[in-house]
Amino acid sequence: MTKYDNSLTSKKKKLPQKSDHLKRMGVDLGDCDFVVALGGNPNTGKSTVFNNLTGLRQHTGNWPGKTVTRAMGAFKFGGKIFKIVDLPGTYSLLAITEDEEIARDFILFGRPDVTVVVVDSTCLERNLNLVLQVLEITDNVVVDLNLMDEANRHHLKIDIQKLSDILGVPVVPTVARYNKGMDALITTINEVATGQRECKPYRIITESSELKQAIDRLAGEIRIVYPQLSNVRWLAMRLLDGDQKMIEAFRTGAFDEIARNL
Repeated sequence: MTKYDNSLTSKKKKLPQKSDHLKRMGVDLGDCDFVVALGGNPNTGKSTVFNNLTGLRQHTGNWPGKTVTRAMGAFKFGGKIFKIVDLPGTYSLLAITEDEEIARDFILFGRPDVTVVVVDSTCLERNLNLVLQVLEITDNVVVDLNLMDEANRHHLKIDIQKLSDILGVPVVPTVARYNKGMDALITTINEVATGQRECKPYRIITESSELKQAIDRLAGEIRIVYPQLSNVRWLAMRLLDGDQKMIEAFRTGAFDEIARNL
């Protein structure tokens, strides 16, 4: 028996003081309590996870100014309404493609309350590339270890608790196409969103490294120019890495518009 409600027949609640930038991304916050981003590589079963979470309570459209389809839905749990934004399937957040740019910008500037990353249990090493990139941007992450039935069929053994300990965030095993593990996923999303469960994500850069010192110095300079921007540490990393789109955004003043709308 499912423990959550994706029909949303009860009265909706207003969510106060959320970022206007989310609205510019096409997400109306007036009918939810928390925003959850759903990301992952293509072919991980992400769409099945989205459909299971939201049921028939979903709609599609295009991202503002883009030709890429945007899907959103919602579910209710513990008296709270969670809006799910299904991000384009992507292997990376380095913003080489339009899909990657959308996923990156939503996590980076939209600041969802929780980001769920759906991974294929049979290709864990490849999928963890995206997980580690997301962990560099945000603390509130839940890893959905999907397709566990396929992993078992291939005799793959995954120490879920050890993986969670290493990543510093919850890891939930699921088989979304058979609706297995979805209640646990919902419960975990709720715990992270409400602060009942603290995440301490693994970060690649160590405290003592010279790179960490360079990132901190550059991040400090960014905060002076754009005090309202979040995730300046990640922005500093991308600038130091020579990300041409990020460099161009600073040169052209694109971040001025972003800062004004946060």
